[in-house]
Order: sequence, then C-alpha cells, then structure tokens
Amino acid sequence: MTSNHAQFMMRTAVHSGAGSRELIPDLFKGLQSRRVVLFSDRGLEKAGVVEKVVEQFKDADVELAGVFLDIEQDAASRCVNEAVHYFRDVEGDGLLAVGGGSVMDTVKGVKFSLHEELTDIKDGLQGGLVNLTWPEANLIPIPHIAVPTTAGTGSEVSPIAVIYHEELKLKTNIIHPFISADMAVLDPELTAGLPPFITAFTGFDALTHAVEALMSPSATALTDAYALQTIRLIEHYLPQAVENGENIEARLQMLQASLMGITAFSFALGPIPVHNFAHAYGAMFRIPHGLANAVLLPVVMEELPELYLPRIHEFGEALRLKVEGKHPQTVLAEVIDRIRDLQQEVGLPADFSDRGVPQDTIQKTVPAVQKDPAGFAFPLSEKVIVAVGEKVFRPKAISAS
Repeated sequence: MTSNHAQFMMRTAVHSGAGSRELIPDLFKGLQSRRVVLFSDRGLEKAGVVEKVVEQFKDADVELAGVFLDIEQDAASRCVNEAVHYFRDVEGDGLLAVGGGSVMDTVKGVKFSLHEELTDIKDGLQGGLVNLTWPEANLIPIPHIAVPTTAGTGSEVSPIAVIYHEELKLKTNIIHPFISADMAVLDPELTAGLPPFITAFTGFDALTHAVEALMSPSATALTDAYALQTIRLIEHYLPQAVENGENIEARLQMLQASLMGITAFSFALGPIPVHNFAHAYGAMFRIPHGLANAVLLPVVMEELPELYLPRIHEFGEALRLKVEGKHPQTVLAEVIDRIRDLQQEVGLPADFSDRGVPQDTIQKTVPAVQKDPAGFAFPLSEKVIVAVGEKVFRPKAISAS
C-alpha cells in the first residue's frame, strides 16, 4: 500500500433486497424528479424485466415520461446520441438505467452529454480518455437511479463510463466523480432469469476488477477491504448463482460483490493489463467485455508474474487456498490453477477458439492493445501482447489445421 495521497468516494446510496424495485418511484420523488425516462435494452424487454420496473410507476406520484430500449452492446456513441435526443424530446428530468454494463454506461454517457450540452458525445471524447477530477469536475444535478440486472461491471456506482467510439474503433473512457448514479437499487429478483453463461462471465468481470485493484500500487486499506471481500464472495457464490439462477441469496451476494469490486477498482486505478486486453479485443472482435476478462485473467497472470507476486498470498487466502509458508511462485501457480478450475466449474471457455479469429490477426492486436486508454498507466510490450494472443487465439488455428 502507498502512503501517498489517495481518494475514496462512495457517493451512490445503495438500496438492496428482493423486491427493492418497489422503492424506485419514491426515490425519484425524493430526488425531486417528476418525469423519469427509463433506459434499457430489447433483451431485457423480451425477458420481462423492463415491465417489472415499468409497473412500479402505475399510480405513482412520479410520471414515467418514456422508455428507450435501443441500446446495444458496448455503449456505442451512436446509441448515446440517440438516447440524449430521446430524453430531450420527451422532456425528461430523471435518468433510470435498468440493465447491464452497456445500459449503465450509455446512461452515464447521456448524463455527461446533457451536463456538457453536447449533441454528439464524440465531441467530448477527444483522445479517447476524459479524466476530470474535483474541483474541475462539477456536481451533475440530474436525478439518476441505476438498477443492475447483471452482477459484473458494477457500473451503477463507478465514476467511469466506457463508450465505444465507432469511427476510431476504440473503447473510450470518461472518468468523472459525479457521473455515477445517485442511487443504486440491487434487486436480485431482476437477475434471477440471467442465463448461466452470462451469469458466469459477468461474475468474472467483477472478479477481475477486484484482482486488478488488489494488485495496484495505488491500493489502500479501503480498496483492499472491498477487493478481498469481492474475491471471497465470488469464489463462494458465483458457482451457486450459475447452478441455480433462482438462488436469491447467491444473486444478492453477487450484486454486492460486483458493486464492491468496481469501487475498489475505481479508487485503486493503476496497472490494469487484463482490462487493457479486454477493451482492445472487445473493440476488434466484439467479444463481450466480461467474457474477455474471464478468458484473459489467468493468461495475463502467467505472462506478467511480477505484477501479481507481491500480494499473491493475500489473493490465495481470499480464494481459500493454503498458502502459509509457500514460495510466492508456488502460490501464483496455485492461484492460476484455482481460477481455471473456477472457469471450468461455471462453464466458461479457456480461450477464444470459438470466435473464429484467424491466427494471422494476432500481430494486428499489438497496436490495438498499445493504443487503448486502459494501457496508459502500464504499457505492454509487443512480446507480452503476442504471447497472450498466442495462448488465447492459437487453439483455433491448431484445431483447424
């Protein structure tokens, strides 16, 4: 841990528990919102999740001014711009995000655009990284409530929005201390229908947040507390949530783990090589972010042992491994094995062999990884990038030959 200046802020009030969605209209009323716009996606509409939230506004004192559902994977800037236009058209005054990371980030992009008076969010994404801190960053006085339907990104409470810039083919980042929701409603009943595979890879997204927070030179006692408990909860509850999606206790614990993982990640931000690869691969090959993190985590740990060895015993203990008295290299190998066992236990692949990526593409990933904003704090060498690519993409070439 460092003794230098550090910041930790949990500005989002959290309401959790089965059925807690019933609180949403009154929470908006308390935030002095009268015309709420609900943002979600077509998949959640088909799953009946959107209707479960919409029905809370029947006979409520707060009006649901509109529902916007055309949000796609990765929070594309085009979707953000369309959502901003819709919000202004229906004269909304409150933002309600219901969904996974793409919905959450889209709504944070809407919030940022409204505050900055943008008509095209790409105008505010010059260079691919917008990092605003207090006091330059001002309070954004737009009532904002987030209802996560996956337990992975934790985007409902994070000060980070990842927006896909179509023209640059780049996942850009907005970091702003007031971009997160005013309130988060964690209702495990809304995640109960999430398919096992999505449950698994979103859970690994949360695990990756915790791991990269724990290993950061910027970690503090506060971020460590959140990161280590996130690892413990995921190791215990993710297999349960995958095995039985109706396990409300497991679903709630995973929602809380997701929230804690991103909080640790956001305020211990430093070297994040797993996310660096995941962002680049996601932009190039449209691999879902959580799935990319899930496959990459043990591979990156193998290729960059120096980043993980200093605190590997604490990581191992959080995974319930017996690490006392063991050499760090031994513990690292055991931790990587445990992560791979957990991958297999929850039905996740060990590589991207099913994505149909040609072997000769590996070299093309080098500039994509190196220019991604997630790598600015910890630049990766061509040698490491190729080595990781060989492990996650090579199996396809071998099986096809």
